[in-house]
Amino acid sequence: MKENQRLKMLYLKKLFEEETDEEHPVTMPWILAYLQENDISAERKMIYEDIEELGRFGMDIISEKRGRQTCYYLGSRPFETAELKLVIDSVQAAKFISARKSRQLIKKLTALMSQPEARELSRQVLLSGRVKTMNESVYYSVDLLHTAIGKDRQIRFQYTQWDLSKKLVPRHNGRFYQVSPWYLIWDDEYYYLVAYDTLDQKIKHFRLDKMIRLSITEDRRTGKEALTQFDPSGYSKQHFGMYGGQKRRVILRCENSFAGIIIDRFGTDVDIYPSGDGHFEAHVDVVISDQFYGWLVSLGQGIRLISPASVAQEFAEKLTAIRDLYRA
Repeated sequence: MKENQRLKMLYLKKLFEEETDEEHPVTMPWILAYLQENDISAERKMIYEDIEELGRFGMDIISEKRGRQTCYYLGSRPFETAELKLVIDSVQAAKFISARKSRQLIKKLTALMSQPEARELSRQVLLSGRVKTMNESVYYSVDLLHTAIGKDRQIRFQYTQWDLSKKLVPRHNGRFYQVSPWYLIWDDEYYYLVAYDTLDQKIKHFRLDKMIRLSITEDRRTGKEALTQFDPSGYSKQHFGMYGGQKRRVILRCENSFAGIIIDRFGTDVDIYPSGDGHFEAHVDVVISDQFYGWLVSLGQGIRLISPASVAQEFAEKLTAIRDLYRA
C-alpha cells in the first residue's frame, strides 16, 4: 500500500489522460474508488489539492457542476480528436504502409485520446479491402532515409518490380543502385524518394515500397546544385503517376468548364488564358509519359493538346495505335 501511495499523482495523471474527456467525466467518489482499486488511500481534501497541483503542472483539468455532482475531466490534449482522426484516416489510406503496420500505428495513435473515444473510433477503423503494400520494411525505410539525409550520406538498395507470380523481384538482375537521397514525397497514396544519381547525373525518384536491402553508405551526397531550386510540390504535379520522362511546356485548349480540373491538378498558380468560344488555354509544365496521355484521354473531348506539335503528333499516333487494337 505504501509503495503505491508514492505513485498517487502518476495514477491520477493516468486516470485523467486515459479515462476522461468532456463526454466522459469522473466524480470524486469515482476517483477515490479508482485509487482504492490500485491500493492507494486518499481523502477528498488531498485529491482537491492534487488536482490543483496537476493543473499547475500543465494539465487542463476541468471542474464543472453537472446536476448535483461536481465532475472532472481532461479538457485539452496535444492532439484534438478531430486531428487524430485525420491522421488515422491518412494511415488507413496510405498504400505504402502494410495492413499490419497500419493497425500497430493506429493503436499507438488512439492511445493519445481517452479510452472511451478510442473504443468509439476503433469501431470506425476498417482496413479490409484496402490495397496495401506487402513490403514490411517500408515502415523502417522512412526512418533510415531520414537518417541518411540528416547525415548527408548516400544510400544503396535494390529496386524491385512485380512478376507474374505476384512477387516483388529485383530489377536489372539484382544490381544495386547507389544514389543521394534528398526528399521524400507522398503522392497518390505512395511514398517516393527523390534522389540524385551521380552516375547518370540526373534527378530520379523511387517508390519506397519497391526498395529492398536498403543501407547507408559512407559516401557524401551529391547533387546539391541540381536540387537548389527543386520544388517537391511542382515535381509531383508534373509527373503523372510519378512516371519519368522528358519535361516539356505544353499548351492545352480546354472548355471553360474544365477550369476546376486544371486548377486541381496544377494549382492556383497555373497559367490560364481565355481564348474565346467558351474555351481557355492552359500553359503547363509536364513530364511527357503514357500516364500523361492517359489523363488526357480520361478527360474526353473537352480538352485538346495543341502544343508542342511534336508532342501532339506523338499523342495522336498513340491514339491511332490503340484504336487499331480494337478494329475487327
